[in-house]
Order: sequence, then structure tokens, then C-alpha cells
Amino acid sequence: MTLTQLGAFVLTARLGSVKEAARALNVSEPAVSQALTALRRHLGDPLLVRGPGGMTLTEGGARLLPIASQMVVLGAEAEGAVRAARGAPEALRVAAAPAVAEFVATPLLDAFTTRSPREVEAGAGVVAGPEMAVLLHNRLADLALGPHLADDQGVVSEPVFRARLIAVGTGPAPRPRWLVDPSGTDPSSETSRLLRRLKVPEDRVRVYPNQTAAWAAAADGDGLAIAIAHLVAPRVQRGELRVIATPATPAEIRWHATTIAPDRRPPLAGAFRRFLATAEALHIMRSPGAGVPPSRFHPPVYVTLWS
Repeated sequence: MTLTQLGAFVLTARLGSVKEAARALNVSEPAVSQALTALRRHLGDPLLVRGPGGMTLTEGGARLLPIASQMVVLGAEAEGAVRAARGAPEALRVAAAPAVAEFVATPLLDAFTTRSPREVEAGAGVVAGPEMAVLLHNRLADLALGPHLADDQGVVSEPVFRARLIAVGTGPAPRPRWLVDPSGTDPSSETSRLLRRLKVPEDRVRVYPNQTAAWAAAADGDGLAIAIAHLVAPRVQRGELRVIATPATPAEIRWHATTIAPDRRPPLAGAFRRFLATAEALHIMRSPGAGVPPSRFHPPVYVTLWS
């Protein structure tokens, strides 16, 4: 029985499917399935069974889950303790919503590590809203930056930035295709809520790797892109795109910083949370520049559990 196997079990149980667990860990579905198979064989129990409503815990799985969660947390803390003992940089892992990861996470982390009095190794990865709390609880992320995680009592979710969602394109269309970044596939995201308010059927939605790609397609006349207003503003000012009026836009949204309870969160996560309230951080979120160069944009989350 290994931390890899326990981590695969915990994330599959918490997120409800092997697919979601694999996405959160940035590994293949077969890798998660193999880890679960090995754990089942070792313990002599199915642990998780697939039913009409998704994955269901067996009695053994239900008893294992809280213990396994604690072991995964302790494994992460052990790794941090050994890193500190050998003088390695402190690690800061940020789980970010797609647009946040694309445009502001790297500039924010660069600014934070530059001004930090101690050496910090920071990284960010794209995470869907429902996965954020699971990663935080299991110490696979130190802070989440994106939607408000209102349904989880074990985390503290605080607003750090206000923005607006708008529609952009080359002109109005009677039945346009709607071009979205990966947040459009997350039912809990502001993008998905906006599509539902507009009553857009699924066959009229096209998902792109990031907002930049969706904007480029919109500029080519392929449809209307849902964009964050202040991020797309330079392209609108250059005349590449137009703001298209809809019954549901502009829609106000807020980016939230979420951590586990202050008495349990890592000190570095607390320091980064305080940095997000500074004028420097607010300026970066308001004017991040051109976004992250392709060579530095890494959508995956963290794979320390698998190393």
C-alpha cells in the first residue's frame, strides 16, 4: 500500500470518478485505475463500485476514506519537512481557474517570489471548481484562486478581485456558436452559469484550450466568445473584436482566494493570501500584460503525489 494508491483512492472517492481524479492529478485514467486495482488487491476489498449515480464506497471504502485522507495529508507534510531539512526552497502550489492560470497566476507568483525574504518554488495549475477544495484538503494545493467555494465548510474563501464577463465577436448573429475556455465545461463556473442564463444549447458551444484561442476564433468570425472584460480590452481597443450586447452581459464576477482554515494552512499560503490584498497584486490582476508565454503556460495541476 503506497501514498500513490491512497491518493488515487481519495481523489476518486471525493471527485466521484476515475476521470476526474486523473485530471486533477494530471495523469492518465489507466494510471489511476492501476493504482486503485493494486490497493483493492492489497486490502481485499473493492473499496469503490460503479453504480447508476457514479462511484459508491463499500463499507470498507467508507472506513478507509478518512484514514487515507489523513495519510495523504501527512505524506505531503512529510515531504515539506524533508524539503525544509535539506534547505530546499519552500513550495507554494496554487490551483487556479482557467483564465486566472492563463493570464495572472504566473505574474502574481513571480512578483510574490521576488519580494519574498525566503527562497520559494511556486507553481500554478488549472483546476475546475469542484476539484479545488479536494486538493486543498489533501494538501495537494496550498491556495485556490478562482470561484467562491461556498459549499465547503472546511475552507475559507475570500474575494480578492472583481471582474466582468462580456461577449465579444465581429458582430451580432441570430444563432451564434459560443466559444469558451475550459471553464465552459464546469457546471459550477461563471461561464457555464452565463450560458445557462442565455439558454445556449450544448450543440452551440465550442470549447477552446484557453481564452486567447477562443478570442482568436471569434475574431475569425467563428462565433461569440465569452471573455473577461479587462483582459480582452486591448483587442477590443485595437478593433480586432467588438463587444456584443446580450441579455445576460455584462455579468459581474469575483475571483476568490481560498485556503484551508487559517489555523491549519501553511504559513507560505497565508503570506501569499496577504500579498493578494496589496496594491501590487491588484495592479497585476487588473493589467497582467499579454498573459503567459506558451512555454510557461502549464495547465496541469501538481504531480508531487506521483513522483
